[in-house]
Amino acid sequence: MSVISELIAPRPAPPAPRLRITAARIAGIVVLILWALLALGLVMTVINGWNQEKFLRYGPRYLHGLWVTISLVGLSVVLGALLSLPIAFARMSQNRLLNGLAYGYVYVFRSTPLLAQLFLIYYGLGSFKPQLESVGLWWFFREAWYCGLFSFVLNTAAYQAEILRGAIQSVPRGQHEGAAALGLSARVAFRKIILPQALIVALRPYGNELVLMMKGSAVVAIVTVYDLMGETRYAFSRTFDYQTYLWAAVFYLLMVEGLRQIWAVLEKRLTRHLKR
Repeated sequence: MSVISELIAPRPAPPAPRLRITAARIAGIVVLILWALLALGLVMTVINGWNQEKFLRYGPRYLHGLWVTISLVGLSVVLGALLSLPIAFARMSQNRLLNGLAYGYVYVFRSTPLLAQLFLIYYGLGSFKPQLESVGLWWFFREAWYCGLFSFVLNTAAYQAEILRGAIQSVPRGQHEGAAALGLSARVAFRKIILPQALIVALRPYGNELVLMMKGSAVVAIVTVYDLMGETRYAFSRTFDYQTYLWAAVFYLLMVEGLRQIWAVLEKRLTRHLKR
């Protein structure tokens, strides 16, 4: 039996490999410098072009448009999530009729532009004013805000249904079998075991969909909704100052970054049990 009487003396770590200067590295540095110069130029433009009178006149309108954008996107995402549940279950159904109808809905709304859907609802359904008045729905479709909300709900529901369906189907089959072995009913197993795991998988795609809806909501300005972009267009039509759009971009950037931070905290909270 051998016995160790002396330990090997500690040795320094091997030297770090030297980074080679490559064409890709040089191109990346040049692009970063150009982006930094562009950002600096935009900041200097805002500082040099600051106009107190315009700020006091149009600042409240920007805040109003910001609230319209947030409320419109928030409601559409929540209502779209509720609508996506039956659509996702229909997509996973063994009934060929339900599956076909859900597939057709998702296919149409994911394959056509949001702007085209908005125009079809706002201008297209407006052509059926007598019929809508007869059923008491004209009060809804005559308002551009409601038409924008309706088109957003239909659009995001299609995307959220596919996100939820993919997340549910990504849960391993063994989870279903384990729940059945414990004597849990299919409904309890889905609510307590399958759905929580699926929501963790779907968390990031849901965040991406919310960001896309936040940015895509600017299309409602075309149908006279005074959201953030609508108020920006109004300010530009009165001042012809391109900085009005620069401020709109800053507001959208702040909204998306705030949403990203909230989503990061939420993801960290929901996946804390997966940390090692």
